[in-house]
Amino acid sequence: MKKAAIMLYPLFSMQEISCTTELFKFFDKEIVTFSAGREAVKSEDGFTILPDRAFEEFRREEFDCLVLPGIWEPLPVMLDERNIRFLEQFRGDDDLVIASISSSPLLLGKAGLLESKKFTHGVFEEFLDAFPVVPREGVVRTYLVEDGNLITAYGGAFREFAAAVGRKVGLDCSETVFSGMAGEAYSEEDFIFHFPPEDMEEAREYWDRCLEKAGRPPLRGGGAAVSH
Repeated sequence: MKKAAIMLYPLFSMQEISCTTELFKFFDKEIVTFSAGREAVKSEDGFTILPDRAFEEFRREEFDCLVLPGIWEPLPVMLDERNIRFLEQFRGDDDLVIASISSSPLLLGKAGLLESKKFTHGVFEEFLDAFPVVPREGVVRTYLVEDGNLITAYGGAFREFAAAVGRKVGLDCSETVFSGMAGEAYSEEDFIFHFPPEDMEEAREYWDRCLEKAGRPPLRGGGAAVSH
């Protein structure tokens, strides 16, 4: 399975891509984060992330998708030519899935990746009047748009965005994978969880390795570990 690339920049929205990255993790799809440099990047949510690689370390053959989170203050990111140069290399690359949410289509537009494409976004119209970097004739006024290898979404559609990206890269997930519990019928038994029997041996071996590393005795006879 090829890897997923996540593009990072100052004040990116971790929340808008958290369902997407969780889906990748669930299906064992490796995530690699990229930024203009190797220095730490702070998200709009207050998390500080150290990128795995700088843009110049990107190797196209390793990846089948690139995810762009939304941006709290998009103008400085859009004006940083390092971000635009990185994206320009994907013009005409119809095999790389490009997934962009909220305000990040601004970067795609400035890099020329929205030409002849249908897309959506979450950008104020007044901003687009001042900085006309996206081709407005391609805008579709809806929460999510798929056009070939391009997936774009309004920021509030982060669940639907994740499902669309997952399916596009071949993950076996439904459209409602992150639909939530509100309004659903459930019983108490639905909240009792068990490991699949075929996974128990591997799980216990892992637990024992953790206990050994922490200087604790291993599990014995299927019993519980010491809790203090």
